[in-house]
Amino acid sequence: MMAGIVLDHYDDTDRNALADAMEVMASAFDPAFGEAWTLPQLAGVMTMPGTWLTIARLDAAPLGFALVRSVLDECELLLLAVTPLWRGRGIGVTLLQDSLSQARRRGIISMNLEVRSTNTAIRLYERCGFEYVHRRPGYYRGNDGNLHDALSFRIDMTG
Repeated sequence: MMAGIVLDHYDDTDRNALADAMEVMASAFDPAFGEAWTLPQLAGVMTMPGTWLTIARLDAAPLGFALVRSVLDECELLLLAVTPLWRGRGIGVTLLQDSLSQARRRGIISMNLEVRSTNTAIRLYERCGFEYVHRRPGYYRGNDGNLHDALSFRIDMTG
C-alpha cells in the first residue's frame, strides 16, 4: 500500500462517508454504462445488516472505496471504485484485500461479485484469486441502450 493511505471502515450510515463515496463514484464510473449508484441507493444499502463501506484516503481526501454486503457466511462485493487519477497505484488491490480480510474476521467463507464483461477490473479480481463462475448475456443496459454481459466471480476463503 502507498505511504500515507488510510482505510476508514463504516458499518453504519455516516453522512460524510457516503458523501466521500459519492464523490469517488462520480469520477470513477463512466456515465455511458449507467453503473454509478445514487446517494439514496447507497444510503439504503448501508442500512442493511452485514453491510460495510471502506474508504481509502490520503490526507483525508477520498481516493477509492469498497462496498460489501454479507448474509450468513457469504458476502458480495457490491462496488469497488478508485478515482481515475489514482488508478494503477495499488489502491484497488488494497481495498479488495482489506475487504477479504474484513470478511474473514466476520466469519465469511466466500465472496462473490458481478462485473460488466468489458470492465478492466476483471484483471484485478483474477489476480486476487477470484474465479470465473458464469456469464449472464445482455444483463446490463448502458445509458446508450447497448447491452453488456455480466460476469460472476467467486473466491473461497476457507483454504
